[in-house]
Amino acid sequence: MRHTLYTLIFLTLFACQTSNSKETKEEKTETTTTLDSLIKPGEKHFKNLTQLSFGGDNAEAYWSFDDSKLVFQVTNPDWDLSCDQIYVFDWMNDDLKEQIPQMVSTGYGRTTCSYFLPGDTSIIYASTHLADSACPPSPERTNGKYVWPIYESFDIFTADLNGNILTQITKEPGYDAEATVSPKGDKIVFTSMRTGDLELFTCNIDGSDVKQITTELGYDGGAFFSPDGT
Repeated sequence: MRHTLYTLIFLTLFACQTSNSKETKEEKTETTTTLDSLIKPGEKHFKNLTQLSFGGDNAEAYWSFDDSKLVFQVTNPDWDLSCDQIYVFDWMNDDLKEQIPQMVSTGYGRTTCSYFLPGDTSIIYASTHLADSACPPSPERTNGKYVWPIYESFDIFTADLNGNILTQITKEPGYDAEATVSPKGDKIVFTSMRTGDLELFTCNIDGSDVKQITTELGYDGGAFFSPDGT
């Protein structure tokens, strides 16, 4: 889990504009009012900031390879969710104020860290559902501090966009989660407790050829590949 506070997701969508744009003044004014209302005074780097999720805890949103969809995790009592499940939606056309998007996890246990696989017809994510269909206990937060629980029951799975499990990638005892996919579509990097310490591992897209790539004591996790996949 990337150590982020579970707050409403504000996803930054950078719109490319050319100097010869043909938008009318009225269209520009309306767009600016709609999109720039979320930008704080003095902000110089964000543009066209759009809120996509409303209510509950929404986090870990990642793009499909064709940039048309987002996969993310949600805890939302209004969606009858008491702990995180994984959803996919079309960020350009789906309105999360009006409809609940497609759940692509099982609906059991707790999930985290989803990512699209090449072809955008399946995803990878971590789940505790094999150990227990119920949500695992939440950790205590001392002085309001954010705590990410390292559940031993987390394993990594692939699923289609209808929520059907396709493969179980990890079967080792202990925590396996935080998987992301190379932009080249050939490798996965993930965090595992299989050695007794939280270390990074890579494997092929089908789960084969697992290699440990960190050895220092302490947390190693939340990894991403470089843009060129190396």
